[in-house]
Amino acid sequence: MDAARYLRRVGVDPEGVTTDLESLHRLQRAHVETVPFENLSIVGDPFAEGRGEGVTLDPDALYEKVVGRERGGYCFELNGLFHGLLRAVGFEADRVAACVLNEDGSVGTPANHHTNIVDLDRRYVVDVGLAVPPLRRPLPLAGGVRTDRAGVDWRVVDSDRPDAGYLTQFRKPGGEWTDRYVLQERPRELSYFRASCDYLSRAPESPFTGDPVVTVGTGEGYKKLDHETLTVYREGTETERAVPEAEWHDTLAAEFGLRVNGAE
Repeated sequence: MDAARYLRRVGVDPEGVTTDLESLHRLQRAHVETVPFENLSIVGDPFAEGRGEGVTLDPDALYEKVVGRERGGYCFELNGLFHGLLRAVGFEADRVAACVLNEDGSVGTPANHHTNIVDLDRRYVVDVGLAVPPLRRPLPLAGGVRTDRAGVDWRVVDSDRPDAGYLTQFRKPGGEWTDRYVLQERPRELSYFRASCDYLSRAPESPFTGDPVVTVGTGEGYKKLDHETLTVYREGTETERAVPEAEWHDTLAAEFGLRVNGAE
């Protein structure tokens, strides 16, 4: 991995990176505000024939996609590659398995989320692979509330589940705490996630094989594009704008810096 090139991809000066909490926070925030969460490699261009090129967890292919071609990806790709960057610049980082919860609190596909834990003065969850809201800063395990610059509160608390040690939660301004995912501390290899990644990128019932979704963090919130609507969340307020087919590719390029298929 060319770590310096990766850092420049997310707008971080390689000369200014150290292995402290401030740098870790800067790296995470820069990543989620630069590299989109997107499933276009799975679903393809929504207005063209055929599916996307597919998803692989090969580190070289991930690097070429995210850094070389300036694309995004979903959790296995983004956190999978970001883990390599963290290690390359000197952080003690572990890949760990998590499980995003259903709305009723039930667990879906096992290991349906890849996240990272970094050892500094304590252990922190560091995640650049969530859609919305994005997680912009390291979260200490069972270490209290952290508020990001979009006004969203985050915390990691002890889990009362027998299959997980911790629960990650968020709270939008004026809202209630919402469970995001449970996780275990046990370190995993990237290959551990291959079965879940294959299933979620191919199964008809997967949330990633239906409509396109592209999201990216902003200084005040985030942007999200599906096949017909651009949603902008800013300082606690969400607005929507219809995006007709004739404007979809231009919107994708202007708002997210992405081009797909015939629009490339």
